[in-house]
Amino acid sequence: MLHLLMKNAWKKTGSSPSLPEVHRSILVPVGASFWRKLLAFSGPGFLIAVGYMDPGNWATDLQGGAQFGYTLLAVVMISNLMAILLQHLSIKLGIATGRDLAQACRDHYSTPTVWFLWILCEIAVAACDLAEVVGSAIALQLLFGIPLVWGCVITAADVIAVLFLQNKGFRYIEALVITLITTIAACFSAELFFSKPHVGSLLLGFIPSPEILKNPDMLYISIGIIGATVMPHNLYLHSSIVQTRKFEQNSEGKREAIKFATIDSTVALMFALLVNGAILALAATAFHWSGHRDVAEIQDAYKLLSPLLGVGGASILFAVALLASGQNSTLTGTLAGQVVMEGFVNLRLRPWLRRLITRLIAIVPAVCVIGFFGESKTTQLLVASQVVLSMQLGFAVWPLMRFTGEKAKMGEFANRLWLGILGWTTTAVIIILNVKLLFDTFMPAAVLKAFYGHLGLSVPTQ
Repeated sequence: MLHLLMKNAWKKTGSSPSLPEVHRSILVPVGASFWRKLLAFSGPGFLIAVGYMDPGNWATDLQGGAQFGYTLLAVVMISNLMAILLQHLSIKLGIATGRDLAQACRDHYSTPTVWFLWILCEIAVAACDLAEVVGSAIALQLLFGIPLVWGCVITAADVIAVLFLQNKGFRYIEALVITLITTIAACFSAELFFSKPHVGSLLLGFIPSPEILKNPDMLYISIGIIGATVMPHNLYLHSSIVQTRKFEQNSEGKREAIKFATIDSTVALMFALLVNGAILALAATAFHWSGHRDVAEIQDAYKLLSPLLGVGGASILFAVALLASGQNSTLTGTLAGQVVMEGFVNLRLRPWLRRLITRLIAIVPAVCVIGFFGESKTTQLLVASQVVLSMQLGFAVWPLMRFTGEKAKMGEFANRLWLGILGWTTTAVIIILNVKLLFDTFMPAAVLKAFYGHLGLSVPTQ
């Protein structure tokens, strides 16, 4: 039995601490009350939550609400529950093993596999950063008339902000993120107040409808919502930043840390659910029942909101929320880039250089596409970034499930049977839906028509 356990243990010795400049930098008071300890652990969950309400989510939420009213609120809720589960497993891995997910992959897999996973993850981080850069640039254009190309360049300033705040302490980054999340929530609360949604119909939207599976267009957007919601880089980042807390390194201390970190994560992700639900509900109320069901682009939504709601500042609030969302996501995206590079290949660059490289990888393609093809291609950029994220997601979820399910690696914190079944089911659903999204995106029209016709279904028109 001992031999079998050792066979499945880590193949390599543990790496140096993740994000060493802030590792175990926030003290958790021993013997303090429940609320004081919860306060000490609160913060990382909100850094993760911003990835679930970034500009990449906006296009799918707007399109889903405009075309199908409140029906797809159920999909937003289901995708959020998936996220809560996966982030809990990410927390467990980080706290129980002292490794983030990237380090765990390096300590388990062969070198070629590690480099393959690293390259995929770097592409995913760049794709996510691309969506955030474009979202921020769109917001700057809507608010101040700044050309999109220059808006993309301006977003590089977040590198300076992250460095400044991290040098002061990780709590400052968390405080800024929570402030921006509050701004987003306040803007959409006001928008919903102006739009006056029908509360009964809105609540019914959270009940899953069989029509979602029967209607190909509705199913297509549903897959897009799930693909845009569950972010692969968040799994790497969360398993790292939970280690910024200085808790007792024994069985009881780790179990308590997992409990409080999970509460923090769950509360933050429920906040993200409310924001994503608000975006979809706003699109449903403002566009679906007013005859503007073809609204799919952020710029179109901005132009129509004030006239349709009869409130002059409605469009401005929408753009302010978009800017806060984009800037918030770039803060966490640059941290994720550092975690991934250090974790997979143990390549440690100066923080300013690492973040500058991450940002340039996102800015250069955005500037090139906008410069060559025009500003009308921004929505296609956002869609392309989500497709890339979909391709990488399975390569992050699979090792997470494998590692957290092995007793040799996790000890007493290994997944119980019910959690393993739930986790692997979620993994299967995510992979199958994302494979379908890729199939529908890249297959020639004739192949799609023949395939769906054989199944007795119509081809999605998206």
